[in-house]
Amino acid sequence: MPAPARRRLDTRGTNTVELVVARIGRAHGIKGEVTVEVRTDEPELRLSPGAVLRTDPASVGPLTIETGRVHSGRLMLRFAGVKDRTAAEALRNTLLIADVDPTELPEEEDEYYDHQLMDLDVVLEDGTEIGRITEISHLPSQDLFIVERPDGSEVMIPFVEEIVAEIDLEEQRCVITPPPGLIDDRAEVASARDAEAEAEAAGSEAARTGDDA
Repeated sequence: MPAPARRRLDTRGTNTVELVVARIGRAHGIKGEVTVEVRTDEPELRLSPGAVLRTDPASVGPLTIETGRVHSGRLMLRFAGVKDRTAAEALRNTLLIADVDPTELPEEEDEYYDHQLMDLDVVLEDGTEIGRITEISHLPSQDLFIVERPDGSEVMIPFVEEIVAEIDLEEQRCVITPPPGLIDDRAEVASARDAEAEAEAAGSEAARTGDDA
């Protein structure tokens, strides 16, 4: 299941959603070219020459992509007005942001944007409520759903085909089939810890009562 693009909220009062589509890495060469860490499944659409992207921090943008190429498996971009290595290095760690219509869907059937997945109800196949997706964490190996449980605790659900059985946007729910230990062991450990704390408290109270007698 492809990784969704990273989500940011658009606070400008428009009907768009911000997607972080890349992070600028090191300068490459002496003519202003940079490596980028791609964070979108559609780089040919979002990171093509001519694309105008906003930035975080905003002070260095917007940036217009002038050229793009793949070198040793990494995407290299050059931006308009960035002519040398010094200027390119100053952009390091800058996030590149595309404005996307919230009704727009990825081209592939099983791909999703983050804004589509946020706040989905997470349930087991039998309908048991697990919680609600409050955050999506993008790691090098996989993406994680951060799910808030009804009791306020959080659990991390890997966004992989073996665990995420269904995404139903119409019903606003995510059906999962977690392996043993992903959900239940956490609850058992928490319950055991609470029970142990209660037992210790009861023992302390009993000891005090005996001393008073």
